Amino acid sequence: MKLQQADLPEPSADARAASAALLRLIAAEIDASGGWISFARYMELALYAPGLGYYSGGSHKFGDHEAGGDFLTAPELTPLFAGALARQVAQILTASSPQVIEAGAGSGRLAADLLPALAALDCLPERYRILELSGELRARQQATLAARAPQFADRVEWLDELPERFSGCLIGNELLDAMPTHALRWSDEGTAPAVLERGVGLTDGQLAIVERPAAGALLAAAEALGIRPPYRGEISLAARSWVAELARRLEQGALLLIDYGLPRHELYYPLRDGGTLRCHYRHRVHEDPFWFPGLSDITSHVDFTAVAEAGFDAGLEVLGFISQANFLLNCGIGDLLQASKVGAGDTAAASDLRARGAVNVLISPNEMGELFKVIALGRGVPAPLLGFARADRVHAL
Repeated sequence: MKLQQADLPEPSADARAASAALLRLIAAEIDASGGWISFARYMELALYAPGLGYYSGGSHKFGDHEAGGDFLTAPELTPLFAGALARQVAQILTASSPQVIEAGAGSGRLAADLLPALAALDCLPERYRILELSGELRARQQATLAARAPQFADRVEWLDELPERFSGCLIGNELLDAMPTHALRWSDEGTAPAVLERGVGLTDGQLAIVERPAAGALLAAAEALGIRPPYRGEISLAARSWVAELARRLEQGALLLIDYGLPRHELYYPLRDGGTLRCHYRHRVHEDPFWFPGLSDITSHVDFTAVAEAGFDAGLEVLGFISQANFLLNCGIGDLLQASKVGAGDTAAASDLRARGAVNVLISPNEMGELFKVIALGRGVPAPLLGFARADRVHAL
């Protein structure tokens, strides 16, 4: 059920002022662009405009509601997520190069837990590079690492852009869903079916959806889907381009991309008419991307078929595609949970209960276990990879 705006917590005065400043910037760009910008461009500004966008402003994004966060990612739930992931990363590093790049490291919690987990496996990377464009998030990542893993500080560095060439393992956890996406409507109105791009304009000074005929690469991608109108959905050309660019730069190793999404035939299923755009604010989900721009995260489901095609067309091998639950189970999260039980008494029992609850969220089909998927794309890495040894779904792509 769609959450009404009245159900959302009222932003603070400072937050509303920052949103108003971002709205003025967006309105100015719409005016300068002839009264229309693509939804992908709007999403880019809403999330990443310097100093004002959701990820580049100063608001707290990751964490529980009490801490002021908007959503929880898997690494924030339990260090057992990183412990299981480390086993897969170690296999890739051993087969390629002892280098890790984490793209979009969020709060820094994954890096802080993954480094000691890799050290315990005697597979500590020589360098752990974090690609992060947000200055506010970089500062938070640095603070997290200083507090939780200071012994590895000399191995961590931050990147403004990807290196021209790299070998090793690149990790992207909940990254693709926040890449700008185009919004479209397949119409059966008029004399012939048409594909319309749903962009953003101004109506009486307010942001509003304004449609125009799709063209160029977007139209080609939309027509290739073979969708029967009427239908509404999204296509992320940015995610495809990003994966293709990574493929060009990867000499040996693998990309591990973890996100929520579906293979193409499930994502564009007729009953999914309406698309998958969702906004996240204070652990609530709503469907109005124009509600106080810059204060909500904006996401859409990942088309994992498009991700696989982008990597394959650029020369990478599709090494695996699997649900997060089966990936973590293949990587031994159950054994890690059992091994994490230490001591006795009420404190130990409470800790064990929290760990079991967190793992249940990670692997339950009704929580993150089925919604989230893991895809591996690589070059020069022998298969099968540990995390995809059982229940691989490459055939479903």
